[in-house]
Amino acid sequence: MSKKTWNEAYKERWDERYKTPEFAYGKEPNLFFKDWLQKLKPGSILMPAEGEGRNGVYAAQLDWKVTAFDLSVEGQTKALALAKEKAVSIKYLVGSLEDLEFEEESFDVIALIYAHFSADSKSVFHQKLQGYLKPGGLILMEAFSKAHLKFNAVDPKVGGPKEEDMLFSIAEIKTDFKGFETLLLEEQIVVLEEGQYHRGESAVLRFVGKKLMNP
Repeated sequence: MSKKTWNEAYKERWDERYKTPEFAYGKEPNLFFKDWLQKLKPGSILMPAEGEGRNGVYAAQLDWKVTAFDLSVEGQTKALALAKEKAVSIKYLVGSLEDLEFEEESFDVIALIYAHFSADSKSVFHQKLQGYLKPGGLILMEAFSKAHLKFNAVDPKVGGPKEEDMLFSIAEIKTDFKGFETLLLEEQIVVLEEGQYHRGESAVLRFVGKKLMNP
């Protein structure tokens, strides 16, 4: 499948999921993201694949300057509505990382919360995103690990991609983020309770990396 076709299929899938009144993954932030963000001094944060905005809106509530993007216009609509509900403001763009451009070294944090890209794009995207991060800035990442496939097979309500190549391993993260000091890199079995599509026992990978001043 070409990138264009993959993006079109992705957009159609997520527009369909997000157009319902209910928030597919709830309105509360991811717990890992929430825990780490509370430790940090507010600054500028980029939120790729932000969906309905639960994490970006939470960051804005903590006085972060939030820039988010996703392919889904339905996700954008929901995110902006949630921001209005919480009386905060976020910048939310619709498009893919291939088409969007940001100022180099302009973000203090980039948060990849269940940001699963196509298998042939994920490492390329990780490399591109690093250019937008300030030296000394952080990557915060929680996503499904390759071990998650067996949990998804037992209970599809836990969600996540069904293609192993879209999932992550510790080795892949070490390769993709070579110019980073690793503050945390681990696989965990957790019980997710995020809306109706992330529910149940899951295998996740968590990464916190600090961009080296002179990688």
